[in-house]
Amino acid sequence: MTEQGHELRAGAVAGGRETDALSPRVRLRDRDAELRSAEAAVEKLCREFAAGGTEIGELLAFSGRPGIGKTSLLHEVRRLAKLREGATVLFARGGERQLNEPYHVLRQLLQPVLGALDPEVFRQVMGTWEEVVGPAMGLKQPKTGARRLDPQGVRDGLDYVLTQLAPRRAPLVMIVDDLHWADLESLGWLTQFAVRARELPVLLVFAYREDAADWQPEAQDQRTAVTGLATRRHELSRLSLVSVTDMIRAEFGAKAEDSFCYEFWNVVNGNPYEAVALLDQVRDQELDPVEENSQQLRELAVDANEMTLKSWLDRLGATTLRFAWAAAMLGTDIRPDLAARISTQSAEGSRESIKQLRRQRVLTQTPNGNLEFVHPLIGSSIYNTMPESTRTGMHGVAAAEIENAGLGLLAASRHLVETFPGEGDDRTVRKLRRAAQEHLLIGAPEAAQRCLHRALAEPPDDEDRAEVLYELGCSALLTDPVATVNQLRLALDPEEGPLRPALRVDATFRLSEVLAHSGELGAAAQVCQDEAERTSGDPAGKLRLEAASFMWHAYRKSEENGPARSERLGALCGSLTGRGAADRAVLAMRAWDLTLRGEASAEALRHADEVLDHGRLPKGLGWTDNTWGFELPGTLGLAYTYNDRIAQAERLFGDAIVQFEVAGWSGAHRGFAYFLMGLARFRRGLLAEAEDFLRRSLRLSERIGSKLPLAWDAVGVLVDTLLARGRTDEAWDLAIGFGFNPPYHATAMVLPDAPSLYGKLLLAVGRPAGAAAALTEAGAQLNARGWHNTVWAPWAGHLAIALAEDEPERARGYAERSVRDARRFGTASAIGTALRLHAQIEDGQQAVELLEQAVRHLGQSPAGYEHAVALVDLGAALRRVGRLEDAQEYLHQGIELAQHCAADGLVEQARRELANYGLRPNRLGDVREMLSQPEWDVARLAVRGVPPQRIAEELGVHLSLVNRRLAAVYRKAGSGPDGLASALGMPPEQRDGTVD
Repeated sequence: MTEQGHELRAGAVAGGRETDALSPRVRLRDRDAELRSAEAAVEKLCREFAAGGTEIGELLAFSGRPGIGKTSLLHEVRRLAKLREGATVLFARGGERQLNEPYHVLRQLLQPVLGALDPEVFRQVMGTWEEVVGPAMGLKQPKTGARRLDPQGVRDGLDYVLTQLAPRRAPLVMIVDDLHWADLESLGWLTQFAVRARELPVLLVFAYREDAADWQPEAQDQRTAVTGLATRRHELSRLSLVSVTDMIRAEFGAKAEDSFCYEFWNVVNGNPYEAVALLDQVRDQELDPVEENSQQLRELAVDANEMTLKSWLDRLGATTLRFAWAAAMLGTDIRPDLAARISTQSAEGSRESIKQLRRQRVLTQTPNGNLEFVHPLIGSSIYNTMPESTRTGMHGVAAAEIENAGLGLLAASRHLVETFPGEGDDRTVRKLRRAAQEHLLIGAPEAAQRCLHRALAEPPDDEDRAEVLYELGCSALLTDPVATVNQLRLALDPEEGPLRPALRVDATFRLSEVLAHSGELGAAAQVCQDEAERTSGDPAGKLRLEAASFMWHAYRKSEENGPARSERLGALCGSLTGRGAADRAVLAMRAWDLTLRGEASAEALRHADEVLDHGRLPKGLGWTDNTWGFELPGTLGLAYTYNDRIAQAERLFGDAIVQFEVAGWSGAHRGFAYFLMGLARFRRGLLAEAEDFLRRSLRLSERIGSKLPLAWDAVGVLVDTLLARGRTDEAWDLAIGFGFNPPYHATAMVLPDAPSLYGKLLLAVGRPAGAAAALTEAGAQLNARGWHNTVWAPWAGHLAIALAEDEPERARGYAERSVRDARRFGTASAIGTALRLHAQIEDGQQAVELLEQAVRHLGQSPAGYEHAVALVDLGAALRRVGRLEDAQEYLHQGIELAQHCAADGLVEQARRELANYGLRPNRLGDVREMLSQPEWDVARLAVRGVPPQRIAEELGVHLSLVNRRLAAVYRKAGSGPDGLASALGMPPEQRDGTVD
């Protein structure tokens, strides 16, 4: 495209529409490189999509100072994209006045395309996220009784929706102008999606101001991210002297002298917006463009750019300026009728104001009949000239008129928070509190907090103040724990006013939750205990706080008198007379307490089963229940996990994942559910699945904050999983990186103390002396609390191994103690594991007998990995006493089970054991027999080199199903793609095939 082909009006896009903004004098002669880059990006997207490409997305970014021509450039990009057949072009623009309007930019982008979908396609695109994304994007109202949305859940839901929408509307071009003025909710998702967009047929095009001062303080990370993610990035430079000279001569002809043009260029510094404004002044003053008039240009430029109250009054008059103020408050996509009512003008008067504002090139009309400012700088200038009293008053009028127009309290609230406080108007407080709740229902807690802070400033009546503080604290639960703690403490402070008893209980519980998740478990337990002692007249509330106090104590790293607390919990449990939610919560805590203490498993399970209704959580104790939080059902699931009822635990944890996803809770809640499911999978011995869930949990935790208790729990089980898979070095690095070594910075909630895991790690790397010291410390801490569960904390069995060489008698004492404790607990996995560990310090027939018992017990348990280890250990022990045939059988059984568990290190250990003594390390045909027919069908094609997508097409199944079956094949074969044919025992003629 030639220079002459790039004719655009300056400011030609406003609010996503072509406008009559400025005259067509600005020609983008100095933007050839940027336009070529944009053309290339659009052409590449469309070409690669037509060729079948999908992971072809990129980010094109234009930055520059105000008025430099970013909007005009985006208008041309938009036009180019629309010329491409089949391309879908979405546009949005940030607004300075809409910075605090949640999802303002994303609603502009997505409402038109999503709202136009056929109902069936809409359901497919939304999937399970309709009740999350729909309300956030203004496509539907939240359901009655809906829960507040997690902002991260909204972002995850938007990710899903775009991954479904993009292929259906590809190639997709998403353009955002004035990104620096995007609301934080939209900006957070856009920067997150910029990474994901690379995997989709999507071109993102952003324009923004480069200077950090033009961005909100909270948006600096996003500004850096956008800059770093752009695959094509251009900072727009000023117009050249030649371009500005052409602009002047297009207006005045050849009589414009070179010296005048040069001075004009210097005065405007090559800025297109300022150049147009100064040209207007030159024309209006009838100034000849000759050298002797050059000195007047600077003065005229001051007049052209002067945006004081007096200059606007002189230019527009009071009546028209008031209409302009109303328009400036509304920001973008301005409804003339609303602006008229806010400025208290009649229909005829507003028409005259609009006519003058268009004539003065302040406002322009859009195709839908609404108004836009010709340039955002003009809107900002007019808004900033408003006297403070006028501005706050007109915002109050705007809030009322927006509600009267049926646009809702959410839209009105951004004006309501700008009104002047101090009137003590109860009606205003009620509106702000309602608006806060509505913001929470669309996943916008920051907006809710702005409303509640403004409500406190009003101020509310004395009897309502503590309640507003309570609402403010709860609004920050998912996003700002420090603020939540401070505000809930204030709400509970009697000096702030009375708080209804039920709210006092809830505020205390919420405060304890945040303290616990921040690692302050002792403080969490104490605050519940103190409030329970003060609570009277509310037995259910008192019981709720007592149960919560016991729960947080159970998760503490250390405790002054654990056995006494356990006795009190037992007494409380014995005093229960009903089966309400609070009673069942106490039963759940007692089940977990008995589990930790290693008391009879049957007793712990009896209490746990009393909590459930027909195997499901009862009403009031659900995963998304607001009364108890997710910790209580999580505790119940843990009791089942460590009492060999893993299938029941997995049902609970699976429900948690689904319910959190449906509710849009994608932060700590879903991270905790992934951790629990990872733990259950580890206990079952499905190590690859366990690793996947645990890594997901860790990613979510790290996204929330650095090294939270959730992260330590996930890492603790992940380290165990990696050790089981034979990746010792990786396990060591991960554990040390998260503080599981002295001085033990790791503070997990669910797992035993860090010394227990550290001792196990030291054993794995061949450092028994250090392991003995760490495990002795762990044992002392756990004994002091009366916790003797050998599955949850097998420190005694590991300590026996660490001491075996130097102190065999002491080692045997610990091993025998571990077996006694396991038998008292009574689960098959506890007894089998304790016997297996004991066998490691014995020799000859004694070791064989212990391992035979271990195999029998573990064969009756769900602990697949532990069973595999016992089988391999037994095979090795039998080989050492000369029973080679039996050894071979047990080693093969161990290999098969270890392959199923994805315990790669154990497989190699068993194979070495077989090979080193002349035994056959593989049994041909075994793997083939382990595969189901669908798995064999997939494996046969994979060996031939057929890619997964082609396998899916040939077998007529979904790609995700093919990938799952391949994963099962690799796990059972104990091999990756390269060695699959050999592992399956397939002859060469069956391996090769021509892939069309």
